[in-house]
Amino acid sequence: MSKRSLSFLACLCVFSLWAQEQKNPSFEEIISLQSNSNAKISPDGKHIVFEKQSVDWVENRYDRELWISKNGGTPIQLTNNSDGSSRNAKWSTDGEWITFVSKRGEKSQIHAIRAEGGEAFQVTSTDNNISSYEWSPSGDTIAFLQSEDKSDEEEKRSEKYGGFSIEDAEYGLNQIWLADFDSGRFNQMPLPEQLNDSVFKEERKARILIDSATFSVNSFKWSPDGNKLAIEHQPDPLINTFFRADISIYDIASETSTLLVNNSSYDGLVDWSPDGKSILYGTSLNDNTSNYYKNNKLFRIDIDGSNNRQLAKDFDENPFAFKWNSNGIFAISWQKTVRRLIHIDPESGKTSILSKTPERIWNYSFSKDGKKIAYTGSNDDDLTEVYLGDFPSEKGKPVTSASKQIEDWATSNSEVISWKSKDGETIEGVLHKPQDYDSNKKYPLLVVIHGGPTGISTPSAVPSYVYPMVQWLNKGALVLQPNYRGSAGYGEKFRSLNVKNLGVGDAWDVLSGVKHLEKEGLIDGNKVGSMGWSQGGYISAFLTTNSDKFIAISVGAGISNWMTYYVNTDIHPFTRQYLKATPWSDKKMYEKTSPMTNINDAKTPTLIQHGEFDRRDPIANAYELFQGLQDVGVETKLIVYKGFGHGINKPKERLAATWHNWQWFGKYIWNEDIEVPME
Repeated sequence: MSKRSLSFLACLCVFSLWAQEQKNPSFEEIISLQSNSNAKISPDGKHIVFEKQSVDWVENRYDRELWISKNGGTPIQLTNNSDGSSRNAKWSTDGEWITFVSKRGEKSQIHAIRAEGGEAFQVTSTDNNISSYEWSPSGDTIAFLQSEDKSDEEEKRSEKYGGFSIEDAEYGLNQIWLADFDSGRFNQMPLPEQLNDSVFKEERKARILIDSATFSVNSFKWSPDGNKLAIEHQPDPLINTFFRADISIYDIASETSTLLVNNSSYDGLVDWSPDGKSILYGTSLNDNTSNYYKNNKLFRIDIDGSNNRQLAKDFDENPFAFKWNSNGIFAISWQKTVRRLIHIDPESGKTSILSKTPERIWNYSFSKDGKKIAYTGSNDDDLTEVYLGDFPSEKGKPVTSASKQIEDWATSNSEVISWKSKDGETIEGVLHKPQDYDSNKKYPLLVVIHGGPTGISTPSAVPSYVYPMVQWLNKGALVLQPNYRGSAGYGEKFRSLNVKNLGVGDAWDVLSGVKHLEKEGLIDGNKVGSMGWSQGGYISAFLTTNSDKFIAISVGAGISNWMTYYVNTDIHPFTRQYLKATPWSDKKMYEKTSPMTNINDAKTPTLIQHGEFDRRDPIANAYELFQGLQDVGVETKLIVYKGFGHGINKPKERLAATWHNWQWFGKYIWNEDIEVPME
């Protein structure tokens, strides 16, 4: 036997061993992956508390609990709520307590637990659910947001007139409340006679800070000295009223509020300066017609209304998650398919990109002195880990080991590619390949389109949601996730390219990506499928009626007709901004961009998936596309997920939706008759 033959056999043996070692995970295993998020560092920079998500298949829910890493050590579980999650952890000023929001009764309330461990205690006991909250700098008070209680009023009306509602006219204003935090009362339980003492109860009762009937609070922040609150507010809490959000400064001692920022469009509170003399805010200024896709502008202003000036003029993206400390202003921003920590000089307004590892930073927090940083992040081939590091050092130490969950799996081998679209625009996308990829083979292609449109797809070891991408790779296919025009991370001009061209330009980008892979000899052009959720579902629906390139398509929570969408959605301004018209002012624009316009040309078998109570992309879109495809003789199936809104956020239904896509594309790509298992 020749040396060449022996060498070939040796390589074959190595490949066989690799194939035996690498596991093709089940759908359940992908859905059950534990994940880390929301890392918060202690004031002294020694410890990190973070959220870990796991799946409870018995209760059919995703459970979030708090874990803590002390001195960079192996994390231990801190909370355990068998009936719900524990989230939004915050350290007390002295670092002795960790507060969090959890539903351990009828309503979500603030709880506290010692950083050293032990039992958690309920801090608040209010009539409604508590959303956001903030510790006062002194550490003896917690301010929180809660909607006003209208239950008595609603009950009286229901008893007399039954059930009805008035659109855009019924809501509870979000108000700021205060609760005293006396650590001593957690060390000693009340005496029996105190439990019934009205004075004792009243002293421990939360109290409203601002009893206003003229605005609803979106967010607030304590001033560094604790004497003031900066408040972002709008006339009502309705989703589309964000255009009218303004910022005021509330003085606690005098109980007076002063309007500070009131541009005619959105003004959003960001943070206080460390000296308490200025605030940072984001704004659309006077733009009410394009702020869905244009960059938000960043300003700083002194609290007396002077020295108002724009920062970060040199940065062409939308930074977010701002923090202002003695080292300057920090934020996170997409830069194409990576997500970096950036620094903004508070005086010059100049920006610089700081972080180089990991590839994508999801959240971060600083110690009180700004010398320590905790963050969550991931790279192309691992899962999100929690990191602890010194600042300004750019390399942190991981304190979690989530990626061990996939160390023996056959996962995605992903890379970023680019191509030219029909109009010459450069489009990027993520191409996922199997670990045993063979360059001499032509593969079936599954195109998975992200939502948004200002979403983004990135390289990932285990891309999923309701699409079994890892299993398709291991079955012998390629997966392409295009970052079509309008995607985040590529600047304002790129995000504006599908204005008055929704669906049309997006389809150019998807089809040109498929053509590029076909030209490169990577794929079998006769075995191509497309799918997506939300905006990705809309683009897939547009491809269903405007292209015959695909052998099968799946439309998840998509739009089929912008006219009917416009009157049913909960975000009417979205359509007006992207199409620059209403259905009654420019019917042709709505027809040009609607999948239903060319329903008679549809040929592609189409699966439709939709949540029963979806308000963002109302289910009427699903029924309209389904009926239209039936009428023209195209094979179609509509699956409605009961009780869900815009997303499928429970594991069992996510498993079902995954099986439905596996079944649909298995039939048309691989000619397989797949039954969804009942056991």
